[in-house]
Amino acid sequence: MNEQHPGVRRIDVAPTQQAIQLDEPVDQLPEPEPRASGTGSRRLLGKLAPRRISAIYLLGSFIVLFGLLSPDTFLTEVTFTLVFRSGVVTCILALAFLVPLTAGVYDLSIGAVMALGLGIVVYLSLHTDLPILVTALIAIAASALSGAVSGFIVVKLHVDSFIATLGVSQVLAGVLLLMSNNTQLIGDFPEGWGELGRGDFAGVPVVVWMLLLLALVMWYCLEFTAVGRHLLATGGNRDAARLAGVPTERVLFGVFVASGAISGLAGVVFSMQSPVFSSSVGPGYLFPAVAAVFLGASQLSQRPNVWGTLIAYFALAFGIQGLALSASSASVWSQPMFQGVSLIIAVAVASRPVLRKLRASREQAPESVS
Repeated sequence: MNEQHPGVRRIDVAPTQQAIQLDEPVDQLPEPEPRASGTGSRRLLGKLAPRRISAIYLLGSFIVLFGLLSPDTFLTEVTFTLVFRSGVVTCILALAFLVPLTAGVYDLSIGAVMALGLGIVVYLSLHTDLPILVTALIAIAASALSGAVSGFIVVKLHVDSFIATLGVSQVLAGVLLLMSNNTQLIGDFPEGWGELGRGDFAGVPVVVWMLLLLALVMWYCLEFTAVGRHLLATGGNRDAARLAGVPTERVLFGVFVASGAISGLAGVVFSMQSPVFSSSVGPGYLFPAVAAVFLGASQLSQRPNVWGTLIAYFALAFGIQGLALSASSASVWSQPMFQGVSLIIAVAVASRPVLRKLRASREQAPESVS
């Protein structure tokens, strides 16, 4: 079979001298070379990269900076406790906003729903003899019902979530004015209720423990359960998720119900810290909550996530508090300025991966044939 075909050049390859015999014992086969020792360190450096945990670096920078500028007032237990205790309600609202955002929709009614939960607790404490825990459960249930209304409008009436929840928040604003008669109401709560808002456990405010418990439950559900996978699939590509068998309409309806219930919980926690209710109490919490979620989306997993949201909020909160302590006049303008700038930066940073994917898909798309 040494026939040479025309147009084909013959190449003789010498057999390798290091070939392994088939009858060689398995235990004598050469072991694979170990992987480079730098792989683990590169992975660690990747996890510590500023693009993944920039909020932690920002938080540390604020603590060092304002600790040097105002060491007697900033680096105190009172300041740290104040920041953590006062930030609990906003963080709970941020987690409420996080749930629908993971599924690709928005809930701008979280501030109004939080005020609804607070208003119901205060109103029932003044006009009924129900136990405080029962009134709290009623408030959370009513808040979940308002979320169900938003879900119905979005899922069944096919109204954009931005418009639907904005409209629901305006309707709730009217309900709150009717409930309070445009005045402040002061709840008649038992003494132990206020102690929950002001008390500590193991040196940490009780309300902070509540926030951590909620965060742990949400983190587990979003990361390790089918519910979380359905939310991510729906938020990533709703049509593809539906074709894959994900009940996207049920998921979207459920995220609004969950967002409403969590917002109502924020109102209940607010009542532990302050018994005063007015119709204007809710909207002021919307902006910092949204800013924390968008800034947190650029942290850790590069998508909306629980721990990134909390880290981002407290980084901003310590910056605002430090600026207010270092300059007395800054307490007036520092909070809105910080929140506005942070939201712009957060949305810009969080949208970069999306823009890169869109740009890549356009470059890979085949050119149309004329």
